[in-house]
Amino acid sequence: MNEPQLNQLNEDIIYMIEEKARVLDIGCGDGDLLKTLWDRKQVYGLGLDINIDAVLKCIKKGVSVIHEDIDEGLAQYKDNSYDYVILSETLQTVKRPDFVLNQIVRIGKKAIVSFPNYAHFLNRFQMMFLGKMPKSEALPFEWHNTPNIHLVTIKDFKIFCRANGINILKEKYYSDNSRESRKIFSPNWFAESGLFLIQKG
Repeated sequence: MNEPQLNQLNEDIIYMIEEKARVLDIGCGDGDLLKTLWDRKQVYGLGLDINIDAVLKCIKKGVSVIHEDIDEGLAQYKDNSYDYVILSETLQTVKRPDFVLNQIVRIGKKAIVSFPNYAHFLNRFQMMFLGKMPKSEALPFEWHNTPNIHLVTIKDFKIFCRANGINILKEKYYSDNSRESRKIFSPNWFAESGLFLIQKG
């Protein structure tokens, strides 16, 4: 079976994780990232997802997965039970992002978080000049059918980490939906999405 085609953001996540690490992927989707981590780095991986169709796709690929609501189910996991917890492109979809962020740095020795940056300048311009909820490659949904219920900016995320004793160990920024990383001046304005390696202080 051919390896899934991953974007640069997912390749960067894989690069951050050591061989044979214990990995929990929250909001794992169709399991492509976990499958690739297993194939390349022989990680012990477990995925969590609330979408039953995504869970079935994981099972077909041989990815270990649990059908679970992460807003409710994370408290049962022990402290430092995983080397890495991944929360990629999922933070903005959960009901209790503060709870989820504090849980993932408790469960994992380190955590990897990525999300679309709502403060991107094109989103700001759409709000200012069109008076409409912004749409972009990273946020493609209409206001009435979006799964994104807690939109976040890079600045908001950094403030939250400081206030909750969470250290940002690495950060990378992406300028478009191809998820090619860039050195971006003023990322809260010009990054379409961000990727962070974090750890409880």
